[in-house]
Amino acid sequence: MSELLRPALERVAALGPWGPAAFVLLYAAATVLMVPGSVLTLGAGAVFGPLKGAAIVWAAATLGATAAFVLGRSLARDRVAKRLAADARLAAVDSAIKRDAWRVVFLLRLSPLFPFNALNYALALTDVPLRDYVSASALGMIPGTILYVYLGSAAGSLAGLGGARARTPLEWALYAVGLAATILATVSVTRAARRSLDERLKETR
Repeated sequence: MSELLRPALERVAALGPWGPAAFVLLYAAATVLMVPGSVLTLGAGAVFGPLKGAAIVWAAATLGATAAFVLGRSLARDRVAKRLAADARLAAVDSAIKRDAWRVVFLLRLSPLFPFNALNYALALTDVPLRDYVSASALGMIPGTILYVYLGSAAGSLAGLGGARARTPLEWALYAVGLAATILATVSVTRAARRSLDERLKETR
């Protein structure tokens, strides 16, 4: 699948000012179709740089997650329910959401308990309000988004994307320091979220 996404990223890189809008639509569509977005996220760092890339991926992931949630709650509800019916984790999440919807969704986005794409549809089967889902998801996705976009940017290019110039040793040193700090922060946040989420889920059992 990644081999199919790379040509799409190359086209996005060639679109100039229209590139960000095209990328957002591509990422959102991939999310709805449950296509893993890691290549796209890394590619955004190579094409747009760390700051702009993170902002674009964040907007695209939020849009895609919202579209998948709405679809899962309406047209595809029965199909999604059948696929997730045997997942005991979903039952625990549903019970926890009844108590504190926003916080549980936020922690789920920080913790890798569910894969990103599957979580969009899984949460559609719970009672979480759309407003809480969108706001909690948008905030919870920030650390992971920054990390993966930064990885793509630090690599300089993904299969030749972005036409990145050669960096000086000082620039590479700054990238390395920033990347290390980003990884440490993300790991710390993820571990804290996992512990907090585990406690929430245990309360429902």
